[in-house]
Amino acid sequence: MRRNIVAFLRWAPWRVRLSMVVMGIGQLCYGQIVKGLVYLACFGGFLAYFITTGVEDLIGFFTLGTTQENLWLGIPGDNSLTMLILGLFSIVLLILWVVLYVTNVKDAAFTARQIERGKPVPKFRQTLQTAVDGKFHITALSLPVVGVAIFSILPIVFMICIAFTDLGGDVVYPKLANWSLSSWKKILSLGKIGGTFMKILGWNILWAVTSTALNFVLGLGMALLLNKRNVKGSKFWRAFPILAYAIPGFISMLGFKFMFSQSGPINYYLDQAGLMRIFFLTNDASAKWWARGIGLFVNAWISTPSIMLMTTGILSNINTDLYEAASLDGASPWQQFRKITLPFVVFSTTPVLISQFVGNFNNFGVFFFLRSGVISNYADYFLASDTDLLINWLYKLSVDNNYYSIGAAISLVIFLITAVVSLSVYVRSAAYKQEDTYQ
Repeated sequence: MRRNIVAFLRWAPWRVRLSMVVMGIGQLCYGQIVKGLVYLACFGGFLAYFITTGVEDLIGFFTLGTTQENLWLGIPGDNSLTMLILGLFSIVLLILWVVLYVTNVKDAAFTARQIERGKPVPKFRQTLQTAVDGKFHITALSLPVVGVAIFSILPIVFMICIAFTDLGGDVVYPKLANWSLSSWKKILSLGKIGGTFMKILGWNILWAVTSTALNFVLGLGMALLLNKRNVKGSKFWRAFPILAYAIPGFISMLGFKFMFSQSGPINYYLDQAGLMRIFFLTNDASAKWWARGIGLFVNAWISTPSIMLMTTGILSNINTDLYEAASLDGASPWQQFRKITLPFVVFSTTPVLISQFVGNFNNFGVFFFLRSGVISNYADYFLASDTDLLINWLYKLSVDNNYYSIGAAISLVIFLITAVVSLSVYVRSAAYKQEDTYQ
């Protein structure tokens, strides 16, 4: 790498060297007026930004502010959150400046090599034609890449940065934040926040695995049942789960919340039968597993029909000759299901099951609608209920109680868990390793 740079500097003509000093000068010297002016305008814009505010924003990213606001004395202060955002913006612009600088030098060097070969200097029209034709893939992808960087990558980086500060709780504007690992110490310690984190994490993993497996088993079971030839009116029976799938999820959740409430119809009929009312969704300690079970049921009610529809299509594409051959070999129905049906279904649905696992792990809606506003009244939970998932607890911490850094740390944990599990399961699955086997 170092030798290549030294060799390039020894070879570079003086016009290319000028482009290394000021973007666009080399192109202007080669007679590429439009391209040179574009590079020069970009260089001037970047330089003006960094001279006026860019350097200050970049320094503010590392300091997160040095002056605290004092209204009594009339002292204007720094806002750590604003300085973090502006600092990230300045870093992005600095990276963009470096990329443009490199392309400027490469373009000038390309023109110099064209002249050495006795070819004419490329005109601006030829450059546009190359961008539209020869390098169309780069031109077409440039706008989506910029959009993803601004609206996806930048918020993720911002969230990661907040996770390593002490922002939130008592440290909110006008107080200044600092770079700190305090949030990680709190969620990984043996204190109240750490204890709540470990309890919710364990329940979150149990919920994601159980709900994904339950939805798959019920959906596959319904598809197998309705695919049987001896089932009369299968099209009619298949319409009911589809209707449950078509109704918006939050309406179903609110409906089940009313049904299982203290004054709902289920408790009403229990009361009419002379039985005690059950506190299904309250903050009582006895409601813990009732509420969790109802959450699993509601999630299955909403998600099972989609699995049923998908597996119905997969089952219809399995070659029936395989079942006939297995029957001639004496295979029982269970053996046919285990050796033929299940491998084909799992192979086809593995990516969907992974997405379902991730969706269930981050399922904010179920317990938010079923037990919104419920906080456990016993001491081993911090601003959470015993049915909250990490995403629900994150919402309560950051939105309702301003614990921003802890919420950002938890969101980073969620991202790491779902990313690692998704990639590891997919790479080890038959859908990835044995693609040719099931074609």
